[in-house]
Amino acid sequence: MMDILQQIFEVTLGTVTDVLPIAAIIFGFQFAVIRKKPANLGQILIGFVWVLVGLSLFLLGLEWCLFPLGRLMAEQLTDPAFIQAGKAAVDVVSEVNWRDYYWVYLFAFLIGFSTTIAEPSLIAVAIKANEVSGGAIGIWGLRLAVALGVAIGISLGCYRIVVGDPIHWYIISGYIVVVIQTSFAPKMIVPLAYDSGGVTTSTVTVPLVAALGLGLSETVPGRNPLIDGFGLIAFASLFPMMSVMAYAQISEYRARSNSAADGDSA
Repeated sequence: MMDILQQIFEVTLGTVTDVLPIAAIIFGFQFAVIRKKPANLGQILIGFVWVLVGLSLFLLGLEWCLFPLGRLMAEQLTDPAFIQAGKAAVDVVSEVNWRDYYWVYLFAFLIGFSTTIAEPSLIAVAIKANEVSGGAIGIWGLRLAVALGVAIGISLGCYRIVVGDPIHWYIISGYIVVVIQTSFAPKMIVPLAYDSGGVTTSTVTVPLVAALGLGLSETVPGRNPLIDGFGLIAFASLFPMMSVMAYAQISEYRARSNSAADGDSA
């Protein structure tokens, strides 16, 4: 019990230390530069306290649940006993190749999709995009497109860890595709697609993805956690750009096809 209380105290103190400079800058500009007392100052201060409490509890949740859970799932799915159990006795071999890790790829796809759908920052961006576009950009359409991109990216990133390929070839190839898509995608969607890569790397997705990458690199033979364990977040940021622009391109193509069909029928 004392250890738990000590951890809570240390995390809370660290959160206060991290957030105070931000508050000092905001209130410093408010009183020293703008020289106006903000409206509802009492409510703002109460909200600031709740931010500190929420961040502290969130960080504790990361340390006690999400990080261990992601690493545990990676270790269990890459356990040689688990992999061999799913194969026929005549197929059991001493070495494991990338095809034997299909459960890892499936888990990475599903966890990437589900965590992105639940990402608060993505929900906020989707709502704002829907409002600004006058409903042209659907909330669920954008969320599903981003989630699909993250899921594919994390699955491909796990494959890279298993086979041990250099990460820069994947990233360079991905950005070449993004640049090409940018030339053909609807102009209104390009900035939003670029931002979609950033909003995915937030509170829910990053902890599980980072833990998954580290756990996978620690259990796959011949992999180095420092070299191979990191990089999944880069995949999670890159592929939503492709999927969102592809979503816009498909929507534009369908709209043109429907317009052409309506014109022919008239």
